[in-house]
Amino acid sequence: MVSETVQSQSKNVCVIGAGPSGLVAARELRKEGHMVVVLEQNHDVGGQWLYEANMEGEDPLGRKPFLKVHSSIYESLRLTSPREIMGFSDFPFLVKKGRDTRRFPSHSELLLYLKDFCEYFGLREMIRFNTLVDHVGMLDYGVCSNDLKWIVRSIDKKSEKVVEEVFDAVVVATGHYSQPRLPSIQGMDTWKRKQIHSHIYRTPEQFRNEIVVVVGNSLSGQDISIELVEVAKEVHMSSRSLNISEGLSKVISKHANFHLHPQIETLQEDGIVTFVDGSSILADSILYCTGYSYAFPFLDTKGMVVVDDDRVGPLYEHTFPPSLAPSLSFIGIPRKIIGFPFFESQAIWIAQLLSGKRVLPSWEEMMKSIKEFYHSREAAGIPKHCTHEIANFEYCDKYGDNVGFPHTEEWRKKLCISAIINADVNLETYRDLWDDHDLLQEALQSPHFTQLGLEDSPL
Repeated sequence: MVSETVQSQSKNVCVIGAGPSGLVAARELRKEGHMVVVLEQNHDVGGQWLYEANMEGEDPLGRKPFLKVHSSIYESLRLTSPREIMGFSDFPFLVKKGRDTRRFPSHSELLLYLKDFCEYFGLREMIRFNTLVDHVGMLDYGVCSNDLKWIVRSIDKKSEKVVEEVFDAVVVATGHYSQPRLPSIQGMDTWKRKQIHSHIYRTPEQFRNEIVVVVGNSLSGQDISIELVEVAKEVHMSSRSLNISEGLSKVISKHANFHLHPQIETLQEDGIVTFVDGSSILADSILYCTGYSYAFPFLDTKGMVVVDDDRVGPLYEHTFPPSLAPSLSFIGIPRKIIGFPFFESQAIWIAQLLSGKRVLPSWEEMMKSIKEFYHSREAAGIPKHCTHEIANFEYCDKYGDNVGFPHTEEWRKKLCISAIINADVNLETYRDLWDDHDLLQEALQSPHFTQLGLEDSPL
């Protein structure tokens, strides 16, 4: 809702993270007149998309609260969505001469897009690089949220200098593909052979001629298995459900050394892996492609925001903790959405709430909305750890209505769905062979792609 008081307030805001959500948050906050500092632990922008080849010293299962490496991207990773749907609303992800011109380009091409975004909007001057956020807490605990201030303690990674600063508001934009989510398997702690989470995986070479068990058949599990099957002696994919996609089924039937199994029941010290159907193999390595958890090890909200089985809550519209909003907000928590435009709508709402242009509903109304949402998910049989998986265009449009953000274009929705369907059937080739040329032309002729009038035009 729009505030009655039109007098705009400029706030001193700290954004944590310079990945896609942090960058667009910085832009929208500044546009709304706020003073912004972005704290980024790495040497450059990009967040998850800033590839880090050196995993030396990282815990193989990523069990430490503060990880050394943020990015979980492996060397060969290519986008699973076509580039046309990825861009922010006013900055299309164009094909550039001399770069990766594919529709499903490599991760390095998306990093270049984010760098272009950063340069075009002059965001770099707001970012403090090589700065690790160590602690975020309320300055005067007990003060009502209107006057709440935050103390942010950060460490300069080069000089090791510790800095403490006070901000009117904090926007947490640290992403959710870093902290490994691990299964609980009997014998996991005593299994003597190699166990790693896909967060640590970069190239298949370390698995050459090995018998490898890949746990999980998510997109990354499938991608990595397809890569491993070329170098490993055998690849055994263990999955909760044996009801797999046509695309994965085609890949498995093509390779004599690729096998599908149900869940693991036990791991034995001598290297034996036993599955719930009673079958077993002697394995050299286990690679967990079991996803990621939300983790904010720096954040102290006195228990007002907790992560419980991957539900970050309570959060109104996946963004605002009712007791601490709008001075504390989270951007980029929802999954299974077209991310960049959604992050943009989140950023606009946060910026306008902080300036006083808009106001949130009352605490009671926000809590009621959250409870109703939880209840509807439970009634639909959706597990708690999937709380933030949206997979719903209508929700994204409804969310954008809070700030008058344009609805997702029909071509963007259709391109998204056609890529998902194609990947389901043609897992190995969907990035390079597709049949949505008419949709593609519609997209490229839309205002989204023609708005900037840039010399570089899409193919």
